[in-house]
Amino acid sequence: MREYLLTLCITAAVTYLLTGPVRKFAIVAGAMPEIRARDVHREPTPRLGGIAMFFGLCSGLLVADHLANLNEVFAKSNEPRALLSGAALIWLIGVLDDKFEIDALIKLGGQMIAAGVMVMQGLTILWLPVPGVGNVALTQWQGTLLTVALVVITINAVNFVDGLDGLAAGMVCIAAAAFFLYAYRVWVSYGIEAAAPATLFAAILMGMCLGFLPHNMHPARIFMGDSGSMLIGLVLAAGAISITGQVDPDALNLYAGSEKAAVHQTVPVYIPLLLPLTIIAVPTADLVLAIVRRTWRGQSPFAADRGHLHHRLLEIGHSHSRAVLIMYFWSALIAFGALAYSVNSASMWIVLGIVFLSAIGLVLLLLPRFRPRVPVWAQRFVPPRYRRRRRAPEAAAAQTAQTAEQEASGTEERAPVSAGVSGVNGATAIGARSRFVDRR
Repeated sequence: MREYLLTLCITAAVTYLLTGPVRKFAIVAGAMPEIRARDVHREPTPRLGGIAMFFGLCSGLLVADHLANLNEVFAKSNEPRALLSGAALIWLIGVLDDKFEIDALIKLGGQMIAAGVMVMQGLTILWLPVPGVGNVALTQWQGTLLTVALVVITINAVNFVDGLDGLAAGMVCIAAAAFFLYAYRVWVSYGIEAAAPATLFAAILMGMCLGFLPHNMHPARIFMGDSGSMLIGLVLAAGAISITGQVDPDALNLYAGSEKAAVHQTVPVYIPLLLPLTIIAVPTADLVLAIVRRTWRGQSPFAADRGHLHHRLLEIGHSHSRAVLIMYFWSALIAFGALAYSVNSASMWIVLGIVFLSAIGLVLLLLPRFRPRVPVWAQRFVPPRYRRRRRAPEAAAAQTAQTAEQEASGTEERAPVSAGVSGVNGATAIGARSRFVDRR
């Protein structure tokens, strides 16, 4: 576990430290497209955040290759090299799209080629556990088609949900955390070496997202762009493919009996990994609804619009930050609910807990403008939007007294520039965009 944590921390540190220089490079390179009708942000923001995330991925794999226990993953499996090859190709396509806005069909072809490159190097699904049947061996063509379809769907699901500041990185980080816990349990608790590459991929993916989030939280100072969203989608799909169909259910020794009985009993364990769409169910639902909506209107499925789930949350009255937190909540509920159900599918408490949390999520959705009344003694500990405002006479009297005091002293205080002002230079990863006073 310590080596995984070290790999995660180094990946996050490299991604975090490189995002600032990458942001400056994106501004100089002109990777700041004009604000479109479907965009939520109000000022041009640089893209190409996927550059820092890709180098974070490379650093994580490099560090893991030099660690004692994780070095066996590279010695016994070619999957890390397959992941790096596919990630490099999809990252290059994303960088070109962030700069030049390439056609959607070209991106789709590039996604299929990247998935094919991973399949050629051994990162593919070999068999599937089917309830009541057992392990169904796949032919080479069947495994290739299923792997390519899984990669393309996951990439586009993550890309579709990348519409609010910090939304895609946070949701993928939550899914990667749940995936890491499952893969680590399969590898360490049951001694199955085939789960080691998936555990490493999940740890690196968490580091990439955690390192980029401080720069991407609202108000975002840089966007990951397609170079980042397609990259993290591919890494998430690669981890699921790495463990799905390569772990024998009988090797888990969870249940006695025939192979069919073992597969039937371990279905709750394999569902989250057989289809990673169940882990990122919210982006997948958004993807399906977008395709149906655009096709019903006679538009192309790749045509952009403002009908995504996060756009709907903003339309009904939720703030930007609250909409992101609600999407986080549902992603965590689905991902960790599936994880808990895979550990003990017979526990009724898990089902009741999921139902209770789902009810809380529905209440949050129905109360977009709810603001709690914070006591006076606790107002300094909560964000400013939850504090009680001063009454008009008291505020006017305080302002008049302050103005009189400044006139008597002969000095005039200039207000500092607040966070979120227009402009792109001088931003830091955490805090206001500018810490200097406005001297204009």
